[in-house]
Amino acid sequence: MTDSKKRQSARARKQRSCTKMEDCLIEDQTTFYSKAEHYWKEVPPTVDGMLGGYGSISSIDINGSKLFLQKFLGEGQGKTGTGCALDCGAGIGRITKRLLLPLFRTVDLVDVTQEFLDKARSYLGEEAKQVENYFCCGLQDFQPQPKRYDVIWIQWVIGHLTDDHLVEFLRRCRSGLRPDGLIVVKDNVAFEGVIPDDVDSSVCRDLNVLHRLVARAGLNIICEEQQQNFPEEIYQVHTLALR
Repeated sequence: MTDSKKRQSARARKQRSCTKMEDCLIEDQTTFYSKAEHYWKEVPPTVDGMLGGYGSISSIDINGSKLFLQKFLGEGQGKTGTGCALDCGAGIGRITKRLLLPLFRTVDLVDVTQEFLDKARSYLGEEAKQVENYFCCGLQDFQPQPKRYDVIWIQWVIGHLTDDHLVEFLRRCRSGLRPDGLIVVKDNVAFEGVIPDDVDSSVCRDLNVLHRLVARAGLNIICEEQQQNFPEEIYQVHTLALR
């Protein structure tokens, strides 16, 4: 599940912004998740579908992510290894193919939509032999294998988790890291508060809210950057490295 999105108008933000996600939810959590699953089942399994119609930004996104991630990879004290990575909300494997497989020996994918994972097997081509696992599961229920991953990459998907489930998921991810491993969160950032999206049943959080949730999970932000050169009409996108 990945998606870049247009920003809402200032008036809409003021009318709908909340201080925490749960205040934005009208329906119960089960409905919140089921509506999102239904939305993604109707999205075509293409790069353009994964990016909400903004397939043209894929290369800009990948290049920015690669520059960010390569700062941490290597050998020696404090450096992150290149053995195994996890792609969360992987969709058809856009990030796996362009970012993770060239840098890691093996990659696992997790996504809630089975059709996307089925498509990933053909989309990845020859590189699919480096993929060990395709997990069909919502992140609110996903349990990473302890101490398996050097990097856990979480992009354009945290808005599909409630605050509590996001905190719990990040804690499980921390347990899934190898020594000097890294969690990377890359996502849309709201101007203020928490902005709900009724179309795909998600929210967009501002940085202060996201920082508080990261702290609740017991993680530290070791680096944070804003993605550059994206269209002005979409949300700002920030990348956070966590340990």
